Amino acid sequence: MAEYATANLRTVALVGHGAAGKTSLAEMLLAKSKMIGAAGSVEKGNTVSDYDPLEKAALHSLRASVLHCDYNGTRIHLIDTPGYPDFVGQAIGALDAVETVAVVVSATAGIELMTRRMMQWAKDRNLCRMIVVNKIDHENIDLPALLAQLREAFGSEVLPINLPADRGARVIDCFEKDDGQADFLSVAEVHRQVMEQIVEVDDAAMEKYLEEGAVDPATLHAPLEKALREGHLVPVCFVSARTGAGVQDLLDVMVRHLPNPSEGNPPLFFRADGASFRSEPDPNKHVLAHVFKVVNDPYVGKIGVFRVHQGTVTRDTQLFIGEGKKAFKAGHLFLLQGKDTVEVPKLVPGDIGAVAKVEEIAFDCVLHDSHDEDSIRMKPLEFPRPMFGLAIEPKRRGDEGRISEVLAKMAAEDPTLAVEHDAAQNETVIRGLSELHLRTVLERMSTVFKLEVTTRPPRVPYRETIAAAAEGHARHKKQTGGAGQFGEVFLRVEPLPRGAGFEFVDQVKGGVIPFNLIPAVEKGVREVLASGYVAGYPIHDIRVVVYDGKHHPVDSKEVAFVAAGRKAMLDALPKARPIVLEPIVAIEIAVPDSAMGDITGDLAARRGQVTGTGNLAGGMMLIKGVVPLAELDGYAGRLKAITQGQGSYSMELSHYEPVPPAIQQQLASEYKAKRKAAEEED
Repeated sequence: MAEYATANLRTVALVGHGAAGKTSLAEMLLAKSKMIGAAGSVEKGNTVSDYDPLEKAALHSLRASVLHCDYNGTRIHLIDTPGYPDFVGQAIGALDAVETVAVVVSATAGIELMTRRMMQWAKDRNLCRMIVVNKIDHENIDLPALLAQLREAFGSEVLPINLPADRGARVIDCFEKDDGQADFLSVAEVHRQVMEQIVEVDDAAMEKYLEEGAVDPATLHAPLEKALREGHLVPVCFVSARTGAGVQDLLDVMVRHLPNPSEGNPPLFFRADGASFRSEPDPNKHVLAHVFKVVNDPYVGKIGVFRVHQGTVTRDTQLFIGEGKKAFKAGHLFLLQGKDTVEVPKLVPGDIGAVAKVEEIAFDCVLHDSHDEDSIRMKPLEFPRPMFGLAIEPKRRGDEGRISEVLAKMAAEDPTLAVEHDAAQNETVIRGLSELHLRTVLERMSTVFKLEVTTRPPRVPYRETIAAAAEGHARHKKQTGGAGQFGEVFLRVEPLPRGAGFEFVDQVKGGVIPFNLIPAVEKGVREVLASGYVAGYPIHDIRVVVYDGKHHPVDSKEVAFVAAGRKAMLDALPKARPIVLEPIVAIEIAVPDSAMGDITGDLAARRGQVTGTGNLAGGMMLIKGVVPLAELDGYAGRLKAITQGQGSYSMELSHYEPVPPAIQQQLASEYKAKRKAAEEED
């Protein structure tokens, strides 16, 4: 297999909203570069990217797929990502592996929810961006209007570098050429706009352009790369993944114009002390690679997919994982082509490769070959917080041990899947971005890992806190004939701001409580915090100050001060105006214009508030709001019914607020009845 130097590599993530045609485009790119004989079809289930049986059944991508194509002396590493908000974690994770993000936009649907999000995330990550308008051969499309909308939404730096011609049957290059008949716009005018946009970032090129009135595009490679890096140019290309129109032109654009790994903006590394670290795409330096994807294959084992940022990885390279002290030998190195692997002797800066059967490897870890780099980390990506939850338990007896193992593997693959275990309720909860997200997780558990589970709605993650300061006192005294137990505690509780957590302060003076017994007091306090007071939910955002007490030189033991701390806490809480807090989520809903009234009315009925609205292309609207999580049970089905399946939504935790008094009273009554029933059983 041919080897490529860093200068001959390109790394591109195909992102965008669902059904924009990313997988079909990736398939056509492979076909046009002759990596495959003919392009497969999503509908037929024979694409290189969507190889998972669940993806074939769903007819859309569920996980990021890594591909590569060799074209005109250049290797293009491609990452085909899911487009629906339910699986956005896979798309966000791909951002740290590429120099360029290609946002695919459907000419029929226009700018959609994930179009805007991916453009912003790529910009925040300081990546080069381009827009690929797909489906240019479809009927009843308005490409001039779409281009105008793209420029309005993302700025005047959005400029086409080719234009469709012959009703989308082909495209005309507007970077090199300044003549030809396009379906809309003047090729000469677009050429002029692109040239002027590029020379603005380079004084010498600008001076030459002003003097001569034109500039040779062949001399603009460096200014073009700079314009891309600085976001001064966001090129637009037009394609039809169905017919192949413009796809070879897109390959040419990737090879000729997109930055190679030595030209793009440096990745965002930092050391443990917070100091930034700049990697260098030098094959002779120490190895630095970042794992952006993990796959747990039941037959192959764990596969770690990584991007090399510095140094050269060979089969004999000894690699460390993060701060781990034990190295592993790379052994077999692979390039990925969907589910297929191609073994290679080495990987250089800019390559995206994989290693298998290294169990310690994890998502977001850094691989290196020197302990000088063991504190280096990639700047963390910001993923939407998983909020939609299901409580699960195995169907078959005997699978209790397997469930935690399988869930750990699933969570290792998906940064937006969280697994929680509530010991008090003996409840295992998985949390994802939506009902569809979790349904896919459960299907994969069943088909891949042969683990069947039953599900039910989890308890809403309410919290408790206090609204006022108060004092508590307790004396624990117990005499059993031998050595007794004695401990006395005076403490004060104070509310803290939302999100502050718990603070324990020792203000005891004079040794009235020996310093070695202060942790016992804290332990007793924490027992109360964990079990709650009003409705049995954990207590947060509270400061507990222990300021006085008494001890006995013989009878004061740890168990006595644990009990005294617990009782003092229970004495203080009812005087501190305890309240129950509920999670409030920020929700974004994309719906047809005609459904806006029904959606806002439904949100109001769920105690929600609309915080903003905006227009989207294709007769759609974006509604932003906040709503209590407890009110969103069954919302996916309701949204589907209101919008006839056209609506989509995403949510993430916003903050916690006190529940209405009636709900707090209901929660407290239920908790009291539950405790009474438990006591009667005992």
